[in-house]
Amino acid sequence: MEEAFLHFIWKYQQFIHNSMRTVDGLDISVFEPGYTNTDAGPDFKNAKIRIGEITWNGHVEIHVRASDWRRHNHQHDPAYENVVLHVVWDADEIVHRKDGTSIPALELNKLVDEKLLLRYRQLLIPESDILCQNHLAAISVLTKYSMMDNALARRLEAKANMIFRDIALTNHDWEEIAWRSLARNFGFKTNSATFRDLAKSLPLKILKKEADKVPVVEALLFGQAGFLDDGSADDYQEALKLEYAFKARKYGLEKKLGRHQWKFLRLRPANFPTVRIAQLAGLVSRQPNIFSLFVDHNSPRRLIKHLATEQSDYWLRHYDFGKKAKAKIGQLGRNSIENILVNTVAPLLFAYGIHKDNDELKEKATGLLGALKAENNSIIAKWRAAGFEVKSAFDSQALIEQFNEYCQKKQCLKCQIGADIIRLA
Repeated sequence: MEEAFLHFIWKYQQFIHNSMRTVDGLDISVFEPGYTNTDAGPDFKNAKIRIGEITWNGHVEIHVRASDWRRHNHQHDPAYENVVLHVVWDADEIVHRKDGTSIPALELNKLVDEKLLLRYRQLLIPESDILCQNHLAAISVLTKYSMMDNALARRLEAKANMIFRDIALTNHDWEEIAWRSLARNFGFKTNSATFRDLAKSLPLKILKKEADKVPVVEALLFGQAGFLDDGSADDYQEALKLEYAFKARKYGLEKKLGRHQWKFLRLRPANFPTVRIAQLAGLVSRQPNIFSLFVDHNSPRRLIKHLATEQSDYWLRHYDFGKKAKAKIGQLGRNSIENILVNTVAPLLFAYGIHKDNDELKEKATGLLGALKAENNSIIAKWRAAGFEVKSAFDSQALIEQFNEYCQKKQCLKCQIGADIIRLA
C-alpha cells in the first residue's frame, strides 16, 4: 500500500461510508474532507468531521500505518496539534498529540473496494511512457483541457519562481532581469548557464550606454566571455581586444569567463556560442530596452519582427575569430526566435503579472503561447501518438510539464485524468 493512494481515497472519499467508525467504535461523518496541503504540516487542512456526538473543524493526517505518526515525530510537532482524525490503512497503534491526548483513527483497509485498488495498480503497469494512454478515449475533452490548463499554469509559475530569484539580486530592476533571462535563452540547452553568467558579469545598463555602437557591444560581450584573452587571430579580434581593454577599465568590469567554459562540441557552426554572442550583441544594439519590448508588444508577429535582427558583417562570414564560414551564416532563425518567446518572454510576462498582481499580463503570457506553433520533440510525439491534438505552444508547454512532472514520476493520482480513470472506470 502506498500513502499516495490513501491520499487519493480520502480526497475523493472513495470508501464505504455507512460503516465508518473510529478504531474505538465512534461513528464518523465527513462533511468536508479538507483541502490538500502542499506545504509542511498535516496532509489535509480545514476538514469538517463529526466523530461521535462532536463536530470538529481541523486537520487530517494520513499514513499507511498508524505508527508512522511516531516514526515521523509528529507527536513533538505543534503543527499537528489540530489534527482531528488520523486516517490509516493499518491501525497498528493509538497515537497521541504533543499534549498526550489520543487522536481518533479511521482504518481504511476494510472500507475500500478491491476493484478500486486493482484499477490503480493496473494503471501503473508501464505499457507506454504515458501510463493512461489506453484509457484516454473514455476521458472527457473537458477533463483533458482542464489538465492542460493546470499543467501550463504550474509550468509558468515554476519559471516565474526562477525569475523571482533575480529580483533581490537586481534591486527589482526588471530590465536587468529580462536581460539575464534573454541571455540564458541565447545559450539554449548547451550553453544556457554560461550565457547567464555572462549576463550577470555585464549589466545591461552598461551595454545601453554603448548600444549605438555595435563593435563596442561586441567587444564588451566577447571580452567578458573570455574570447579576447589569447593572441589575436585577425585584425577584427585585435580591434575588439583594444576596445574591451579600454571599456573594461572605464566601467570597472571584473569576473570574466574563460573560453574553456563554452561548449562547441557537437554544435553546428551556426549554433556556436561565438555566433550566438554576436547575434545577442546585434539584438541589444537595436533593441536595448529589452523588458519594455517584451511587455509592451501588441502582437506576437511584431515581436518576432523586432527580434529578427542580424549580427554584424564579420559574424555573417565567420563562426569564430579568424575562421571563415563556407557559406553565409544567417541571422537568428524563426525557430530560435519562437523558442525565445516561449521560454523567455512568456515566463517573464507571467512573472511580472504575478509581481504586479495583474491578471491581464498573465493572460498576455498565455495568449502569446496560444499564438505560437507547437514545439516538436520526443515528448510531444508521445502525446500525439496517444491521441492529443497539439496545435500551439500553449498545448505543447502544458503537455511537456504534464509528462515531466506527472507521467514520468507516476503521479497519476495527482492528475485529474488519472483520478477519473480510477474513480469512474
